Amino acid sequence: MMTKPVNCIIVDDEALAREVLENHLDKIENIHVIASCKNALEAFQAVNSHHVDLVFLDINMPDISGLSFAKSISDELKIIFTTAYRDYAVDGFDLKAVDYLLKPISFERLLQGIHKYLDENASHEQNPGEALHIEKSDFIFVRADRKMAKVSFHEILYVESLSDYIKIHLYDDKMLITRETLSNLEGRLPRGKFLRTHRSFIVSLDKVERFTSDTIEIGKYEIPISRSYRDTVIQLLESKS
Repeated sequence: MMTKPVNCIIVDDEALAREVLENHLDKIENIHVIASCKNALEAFQAVNSHHVDLVFLDINMPDISGLSFAKSISDELKIIFTTAYRDYAVDGFDLKAVDYLLKPISFERLLQGIHKYLDENASHEQNPGEALHIEKSDFIFVRADRKMAKVSFHEILYVESLSDYIKIHLYDDKMLITRETLSNLEGRLPRGKFLRTHRSFIVSLDKVERFTSDTIEIGKYEIPISRSYRDTVIQLLESKS
């Protein structure tokens, strides 16, 4: 376990983005969120009032940008930038940021950033791979309709890829469309609960009702099994029968 807690603040003008990060960080032992700030002025107050080790900092904020805030604070204060805009990455690393996280931020990607912080922080002498004690979640957040939407794993029937977008099909004919690759989402889903059947499809194993060597049926939906995935898919499904 960590011998020293890591005090962090979150700075983002979007309330939902702050909430997503807080929920992620709450699952990591000894990572303490001591302030959640909606602008740089609140962040200045937090830094001046508390001992802060790490800042999760949005770049594109009104009045005082995240980049301006980062330039005005001590170099000893470590920063992980968070933003919806990929173009800012070079500026962020020019400021020697620990990491740069592109929204929507998955729990797994956030963990990578925390590990980088621990690797760079000489005060943490233990193996960072053993430092994080994680509580498993049964949901993820995805960006849909310009908001971060909570998706419980048990609600997902299957996922379909549409080029740079994916459709997440849920109960009661509900559906979310988000800009994300299928491979990235696959890495965020729990292993053993979801199965890739095709380069463009992932299914929830618990929802499979019938299958052949070519298709899987989930309710009224028919999902293809491609030749390259067929042996693995059929073997796994037959092992559960």
